[in-house]
Amino acid sequence: MEEKLKLVGISKSFPGVKALDNVDITLRKGTVHAIVGENGAGKSTLMKIISGLYRMDSGHIYLDGKEVTFSSPQESSHAGIAMIYQELNYFPDLSIEENLFMNRLPSSFGFMKWRELRKKCLELFEDKNINYHPENKVKDLSISDIQMLEILKAVAFNAEIIIMDEPTSSISNEDVEHLFNTIENLKKEGISILYISHKMDEIFKIADDITVLRDGKSVVTGLVSEFNSDSIITHMVGRSIENIYPKKKVAKQNIVLSVQNLSRSGIFENISFDVKAGEIVGFAGLIGAGRTEVARAVFGLDHYDSGSIFVEGNKAKITSPSSAIKNGIILLTEDRKREGIFSVRNVLENISISSLRVKKGAFINLKQERNEVIDIFNKLQVRAPSVDVNISTLSGGNQQKVILCRWLLVNAKVMIFDEPTRGIDVGAKFEIYNIMQKLAEMNKVAIVMISSELPELIGMCDKIYVMNRGNIAGCVEGNNMTQENIMRMAAGVGG
Repeated sequence: MEEKLKLVGISKSFPGVKALDNVDITLRKGTVHAIVGENGAGKSTLMKIISGLYRMDSGHIYLDGKEVTFSSPQESSHAGIAMIYQELNYFPDLSIEENLFMNRLPSSFGFMKWRELRKKCLELFEDKNINYHPENKVKDLSISDIQMLEILKAVAFNAEIIIMDEPTSSISNEDVEHLFNTIENLKKEGISILYISHKMDEIFKIADDITVLRDGKSVVTGLVSEFNSDSIITHMVGRSIENIYPKKKVAKQNIVLSVQNLSRSGIFENISFDVKAGEIVGFAGLIGAGRTEVARAVFGLDHYDSGSIFVEGNKAKITSPSSAIKNGIILLTEDRKREGIFSVRNVLENISISSLRVKKGAFINLKQERNEVIDIFNKLQVRAPSVDVNISTLSGGNQQKVILCRWLLVNAKVMIFDEPTRGIDVGAKFEIYNIMQKLAEMNKVAIVMISSELPELIGMCDKIYVMNRGNIAGCVEGNNMTQENIMRMAAGVGG
């Protein structure tokens, strides 16, 4: 099969770090080439070079056998390369047709040619058998619908190579299947796909070739049939991970968090559960079941209509995140980019922001603040040149560690982890699991873990509450913690 895109010796450095070091990748026409690696391995940097956002320091890019260079995303786009980012780029208050043809809107003398736009849009929908109305606002669509529009936009502008960055991180299982069917159809049309994912089952389902990156280098490339999950993980982290879930039995102590009959009209109803010190309690459920909404209410991000929250036997009045923190409750949010990090601030400020207690009179003791931050930064082995770099330069897994550093400085009694491993690699997941286990072993912290990945809930939790349509459908523990039992409850067909 002919080569569509060939990368030879690609290198790129930033201040204090070499992001890519002599990377080689060959993408064959009409195939899916999976790029895997730990957070910080260089995947995103490589994709940004291909899409024209970054300039490489050295190396060569060949497209259809001809050497090319891209100094802007526009040049890459005109060459037939499209990128669909993990955080989808769209204008929610504009229509579908405006979003689809943004930057290519038909106009004459500064005036929009609306009839021509509508005609182009309807022709595209008919050609791809898409059943949307062009005038509908994008904000009224589901995430999976918006993702499909991004793919449609790429195809409409004659993209021959589509880069997909963690495309299934925020969509349901049903939508994942729809995406995979779309990818198969794209392959049949001769379109080539670079696919970044941390999910092994996806890779083995849709990929034709795999390249593993580690520390900015391409360590191995081959047909998907030449790998298994264990070999990929070993190549990714440079070592074998025998047991990815390090959960141990911990002697549980007194109840730390007790939620009683918590309700919010139309969202969740009569939610009751207890979490003891040293215990990891999981919450499972389908998208929209209400798990995150309960967590947000307990942390004070959203209000609740009735019910009670007790911390160490004392009734807690939670009206805001600051009141939750004062009561010893913290939340590691599922949306770290919007609600977890301060993207314009450095790592030090992101860690210390919730615990600015190191004061000299009316002023912050900057020396003590730095010492405390560097201490926890080193303990969690955050991979960054220093605490002074902007947090947006860190990989997703290391951003997650920074947020963990922040909450560990607060000396919390209750830690709620909402999708703590979403969008991070196997090695970083293992490190997060180890941190959670060590916190449990201290017998001081009660941990709530919300996850859409059932294997990690089963592997890490002492018991799991299952939610369905805003209610707790049941609780499983011990030998009853199976994917089958959990899915039955989540779907509302058993208990």
